Amino acid sequence: MSTKTSAKAVRELLPSPAPIRFVDESGTAVKAPAGYAIPPDELLREAYRWMVVGRRFDTQATALTKQGRLAVYPSSRGQEACQVGGVLALRERDWLFPTYRDSVALVARGLDPVEVLTLLRGDWHCGYDPAATRVAPQCTPLATQVLHATGMAEALRRKGEDGVAMAFVGDGGTSEGDFHEALNFAAVLKAPVVFFVQNNKYAISVPLAKQSAAPALAYKGVGYGVPAEQVDGNDLVAVLSVLGAAVEHARSGRGPFLVEAHTYRMDAHTNADDAGRYRDDDEVRRWAGADPVRRLETYLRGRGLLTDDDVESARTQGETFAAGLRARMNADTEPDLLEIFDHVYAEPTPQLLEQREQLRAELNAQES
Repeated sequence: MSTKTSAKAVRELLPSPAPIRFVDESGTAVKAPAGYAIPPDELLREAYRWMVVGRRFDTQATALTKQGRLAVYPSSRGQEACQVGGVLALRERDWLFPTYRDSVALVARGLDPVEVLTLLRGDWHCGYDPAATRVAPQCTPLATQVLHATGMAEALRRKGEDGVAMAFVGDGGTSEGDFHEALNFAAVLKAPVVFFVQNNKYAISVPLAKQSAAPALAYKGVGYGVPAEQVDGNDLVAVLSVLGAAVEHARSGRGPFLVEAHTYRMDAHTNADDAGRYRDDDEVRRWAGADPVRRLETYLRGRGLLTDDDVESARTQGETFAAGLRARMNADTEPDLLEIFDHVYAEPTPQLLEQREQLRAELNAQES
C-alpha cells in the first residue's frame, strides 16, 4: 500500500473534528453536516414521544428506590436522546446489548417495564426473554457486553442473517480491556456491530480527563481499524442520523462502527451516590441548558411537526405509563427460593441437586 493510499485509509477511519450536530441547545436548526441526512419526520415525532415517556419512567423508577420497591436504580435522565435514538436506529431483527443504565432504551424497545426492572428489584437476573426480544441481559460488569455483542454479530454474519448488534457502553467502559478486545475482534472479523459510547463525562466519580487523554473517545477506533464518528448526544436528530448511518455501514457488510455521543448524566450515578462530592451545581445547570427533550420539542415545534395537543398527549402517555408501573411495582412478589439453583448449569450437578434438597428440607422444617 502506498503512503498516499495509507493516509486516505486512515482519514476514512477518523471521526469529525467536532461532534455532529443538527440542532443547537436552543432548539434552532444549524447547517446540516455533510454526509448526514435529517431523519424522517414521523421517526422524529416517535422519538419525541418515547423521550417524554422515558423520562417519566426514569423519574418514577428513581422514586421507587426511595419507597423500597427497587434495590437500586441508575438514572439516565439527560441521556434520553441516546437511549431512544439508539433503539430507534435498529430494526426488530437486530440485537441490543445494554448496560445497567439503559432501562429507558429497553422501554423504548417495547419491553415490559416491570420485566426491565426485575434485575434492579433483585427478583431475578433478567426479567425478560433475551432470545424473544433480541435484547441481552442488562450488564453490570463494565464492558463485558461489548464482547458479547461482537460475538453475536459474528454469529449473525456466519448464519447469513441480515442483522446488526449494537452495544451500549459508557465512557468508563472504554477504559476496560474488554472494550479494546471487542474492537479488535470486530475489525478483524468485519462483524456487523455498532459500538455506541454514551460519554456522560463521569465513570461514577472519575471525570473523563482522568480516564483518557484522547481528544475524543471516538479516536480509539482508528488503532483497531474501526471507523468512528462523534455526535452531540443531546441532539436527537444528530444521534438518529449518525447511528442510522453506522447501522447501515455494519449491515452492508463493511464491518464495525464506533459512535461516541457527548451527553451528560444529570442525576447521581445511582440512588446510593452523592454526586455533590465530585461535581458542582454550576456544571449541572450548564448541562441542563442543553436538555435533549426540550431541545427536540422546540425544534419540532419550529418545523410545524409538533402541536400543543401532541405535547400534552405525550405527557399524558408518560403519566399513564408511570401510574401503571407504580401500581404493578407496589404489588409484593412471592419468590421461590429454590429458583436460585435454576439455570446455574444446563444439567444440574449432583452437588447442586444435593444443595437444593438441603434448602428444601430447611424450608419445609420452618413451615411445619
